[in-house]
Parts: sequence; C-alpha cells; structure tokens
Amino acid sequence: MSDYAFLRYESHADGTIVRIVLDRPQTRNAQHRGLLVELDEAFRRAETDDRVRVVILAGAGAVFSSGHDLGSPEALAEMLPGSTGHRSFAGNGGTRESVERRMIQEWHYFFQNTLRWRDLRKITIAEVQGGVYAAGLMLMWACDLVIAAEGTRFADPVGPRLGGAGVEYFAHPWEFGPRKAKELLLTGDAIDAEEAYRLGMINKIFPADQLPARTLEFAGRVAALPSMASLMVKESVNQSVDAQGFRTALTSVFSLHHVLHAHWAELHGGGAAYATEADGVGDWQAAPPMTVATKDTVGGR
Repeated sequence: MSDYAFLRYESHADGTIVRIVLDRPQTRNAQHRGLLVELDEAFRRAETDDRVRVVILAGAGAVFSSGHDLGSPEALAEMLPGSTGHRSFAGNGGTRESVERRMIQEWHYFFQNTLRWRDLRKITIAEVQGGVYAAGLMLMWACDLVIAAEGTRFADPVGPRLGGAGVEYFAHPWEFGPRKAKELLLTGDAIDAEEAYRLGMINKIFPADQLPARTLEFAGRVAALPSMASLMVKESVNQSVDAQGFRTALTSVFSLHHVLHAHWAELHGGGAAYATEADGVGDWQAAPPMTVATKDTVGGR
C-alpha cells in the first residue's frame, strides 16, 4: 500500500484510481521537504501507470494540510548537513547563498512542482477536510476537482502572521476572485466550505464521515470517461485559463514573493526572511484560530 515515509499510496478500482494520502497528522500534514519530494515521486508514479485514470490527493487526520512546515523537529533536521539532511538541499540552489539559494530552492520545490502537478496527465481530485491553510491551498488548487467535508475552512494567513503576500503558487485571484483575495490576504480570515462552493472553488461538500467513500464514488464516475476525452477536457480548460494569463501571472508574482523575502531578510541583517513580532506582526506560533470572513462584521482578534 505504501513505499513512502510521509504519505500512503493506495490503489483502488482495479488500479484505475490512485489515492495519495499525506500522512503527517501529528503536524497537521505540514509540508516539509521530505513530504514534498515523496509527493512528487508519487504523482509521477501515478502518471506513469497507464491503468490510472484518476488521482485523489487526501490528508490523514483532522486537517488536510496546515501549509509549509516552519519548525517541526523533522523539518529542522532535514535542513542540516550530515546524516539527517535531506538530499534535496545539496543541489537545485541548495548550496548557493542568500536570495539565490532561497529563490531557486522555492522555485523547484514550492512553485514548479505545484505547476507540474496541476498539469499532470491524469484527472486529479483533492479530498479535503478540517483546514486547508496557506501552502495547503497550493496542493488543493493544483487539482482539477475538489471535494470537501462539511466544516472545512480555507485561508492564507501569511500576511498578518508572517508579513507575506500569499504563498508561492499565487492562484488566489483566480480562485477567490480579485477583491475577495485582497480581503483574505490582508486580514488572514478564512472562508468556509459553503462560501468556497459558492465561489466555484470546490465541487462537492459531504459529511466528514462520508468524505473518503463519496470521493472514491465520484472518482469512479470520472474514471469511467475515456481517458483521451478526460485529458482533453482538462487541457481545454487549463489552456483557456493560461491564455487569460494564469501561468504568466503566477510566474510574475513568484518573483514578487522573493522581493518580499529579501526585504525582511535585509531588515533583519540577513536573518529571518519574514516579518517577526518586532516588525508589527503577532507571534505566528501563538496566533488564535482564524475567523471566518462574514459580510457584516469587521472580524479581527
């Protein structure tokens, strides 16, 4: 069922459906380098297998993904040289310095891989529950379809918590709409599953205890379509969005993302490449739960 340390790879429906499950529930499926590299390997494995028609991406535990791993013991250890270090830090910019190192590493492991998963030669379905936060949105948005559990919340709080302008795969204006994207990025507020459905960001909502079974059921319906037809549906929509500027916009904003990293690093004398409490943001580790944005309240802490 699994050849991985940080995820599970499951085959269903005589191999026509693969379910990849992020399996770090103790960190709310936070994405450290080991998980991301394994996820890319799992996606490529499913893509190579001609039996597979649909790939489901799910997360174990109460939360689909809480975003980038900013400090678990595993994440800190894999950045160090030696036996605990992850091999990906030895190349792809990992041995360079300063902005160059950060930008090339993030281009490979946060940005380019997400674009590659978006273009996977299979139909992909995100199965999400609990919370989909920051870089968790990147994984979900890379999928063609999204099935959510009742009560799921979606947010990118890096502005108020880290002085950022959104995560590296900046699909926010396309997924939320431009004005809603500004509100959610400036406040760090969340939207619930019903609002996400109204915006067209997700496709179905099911009770949490039915989510895996109903997602497999839906995947089976999609898998019944001839594979060439489903691929051309995907390509027709993706190419239409790309013609509207999607890929160009994401590439441009990735550069702005690193302007902001460089800004904070310079202010901190080459230290933290994000805002700290001294810069006027709260301690992200002690941040209160995110509130849901509503039309008739200001919100806030």
